[in-house]
Amino acid sequence: MRIWIDADGCPRPVKDVVFKVSQRRGVPVTMVADRQVGRPTNSLVTMVVVPGDMDAADRYIAEHLEPGDLVITTDLPLAAQVVAGGAWGLNPRGELYTEENVRERLSMRDFMSNLREAGVVTGGPAPFGPKDRQKFNDAIDRLLTSCLNQD
Repeated sequence: MRIWIDADGCPRPVKDVVFKVSQRRGVPVTMVADRQVGRPTNSLVTMVVVPGDMDAADRYIAEHLEPGDLVITTDLPLAAQVVAGGAWGLNPRGELYTEENVRERLSMRDFMSNLREAGVVTGGPAPFGPKDRQKFNDAIDRLLTSCLNQD
């Protein structure tokens, strides 16, 4: 198992949780972004910089992940590919992606996009806070406990 971080938009507190989990459980982490982002001096954590458009990191992750890997992302099209490929997807707020909820979220995203194009102000997500960090910490711990106990 490998943990992939779509690092372009991942909140720093989430990355910090992943780094600690990686160290504690011995799980390798690959961060992928279109630019260099900070990482700890942990030999289990690697950084891949992919030049190109804003979806280059997503494509890289989708092309290199393996079934059973875990991907941390907010990108719904990537989450759909992750789940379809037999890997786990988790967003920074600790919500596990499934085929069903990804499909629903993609539909909602398209609907909200249409509203914005029509001039309706829709707002954005709430700011990332301590409760979100704790929820993510609990979710990744549960998921890794389950996955690593199966091996």
